[in-house]
Order: sequence, then structure tokens, then C-alpha cells
Amino acid sequence: QINLVQSGGGSVQAGGSLSLSCEKSGFIRDRGCMGWIRQAPGKEREGIAVIATDSATTYYADSVRGRFTVSRDNNGNTLNLQMNNLEPEDTAMYYCAAGWAHDCGHFVSSPDFRYKGQGAQVTVSS
Repeated sequence: QINLVQSGGGSVQAGGSLSLSCEKSGFIRDRGCMGWIRQAPGKEREGIAVIATDSATTYYADSVRGRFTVSRDNNGNTLNLQMNNLEPEDTAMYYCAAGWAHDCGHFVSSPDFRYKGQGAQVTVSS
């Protein structure tokens, strides 16, 4: 069983920065993946940033590449998302997530993680 507890988020003006963190309890076996998904009202859930728990290889959606950075600590229990140059289109509920896949990049196009955190609102005003 994996438990994910998030912190961070909030409101900022366009061009600003915010960060999110996620504390994981429980063990993720080989080929584990952790990442961030978001969902805005009336829009589909979107996988935006994923990191492989063993290799730390990262994957990003085109919508955030170059602006967002996903990272994890050395023991793999803390996941972070640094969000820079935020845009109003980034406004959404953000969820930390964990799962398994042969290729963690799968979760960017199909964010069907098995476990999710409680969510945190990110609001970007123009």
C-alpha cells in the first residue's frame, strides 16, 4: 500500500513560481514511477511530469517542458515539482501520483497511476 501526502500549491500571478511536494510512505518495487497529474474544471486529466524511481529519468508533457522540474530525494520518499513561469492555463488541481510501468513515460500520455495524493489547487492569475 502506498500513501501520498501533498503540500504546497497556492495562488500566483502569471510569470511567477510555485512548488509542490509529496511525501510517500510504502514501498515501490522495480519499475516504479512517480509523478504529477493535473485536472482543470471541464478538462481531461493530464499527466505533466513523471520520474522513474530507480533511474530518476524524467518525462514531461509538452505543455510544461522547460518550465516545470520534477525531482525526488535520494531515498525516493519525497517528490517535488518546481513550477516556474506559470501561465493562467496552468490553473488546475494538481495531484501527486505513483504506479508501475515498463516505461514511465507512459504516464504522461495515459495518467492512469494506481495511487494519488489528496490534491492541491494551483491558481495563476493574469
